[in-house]
Amino acid sequence: MTTKQTLSTSRSTQEVDMDQPFLPPIDNPEDPTIKQTYEMVRQYFGKVFTPLKVHSARLPPEFMQFYMKIGELDRSLQLPQETALLIRGQVARLNVCLFCIDSNRYAAIKGSMGEAKLDSLEEYKTSPLFTDGERAALDYVTELTREKKVNPQTFARLSQYYSERQICEIVYLVASEHVYNMTNIGLNIHSDMLCKVPAKRNSSIETA
Repeated sequence: MTTKQTLSTSRSTQEVDMDQPFLPPIDNPEDPTIKQTYEMVRQYFGKVFTPLKVHSARLPPEFMQFYMKIGELDRSLQLPQETALLIRGQVARLNVCLFCIDSNRYAAIKGSMGEAKLDSLEEYKTSPLFTDGERAALDYVTELTREKKVNPQTFARLSQYYSERQICEIVYLVASEHVYNMTNIGLNIHSDMLCKVPAKRNSSIETA
């Protein structure tokens, strides 16, 4: 079922399919760097990500490289990978970025983290799956995302479990996840079903 919404302007009345991006995907970009990235992504995932086709393809390649750098920087974090994924997952969930919720789930599957904690983020305060340190981080992340400010008591609790560098990494994760989230939400980009990719790739490997 598609969701359609009527937008009225001074010139005309348009019916917009809310299941599709606001801008049409570009399947054949002119820039050679972006075209090469398309091919690399297609070879690995079997498809080109919608944000690439809708957003990056309309900008100089340096913008795309900036977004890619965020993912590279995540590998330099001192925080456990699982904690970083939970933080990104919580921010994406609160902002309702469907593409990012899906991509975080993909990263969890690829990293063999499992999906139970991601599925339980809404109940992180009471779920036995989460440690006290993870709850403190998620309290901080939730408050910062929702309120755009943080209570000193929330920060003090966070400081009991994380070093100053790790706290700055948590702030970086929240800020950079917002970059991803707002890009997709602003252009009405939804899930690419990336979480299905690892299973498909494993299946193809087993049958090869």
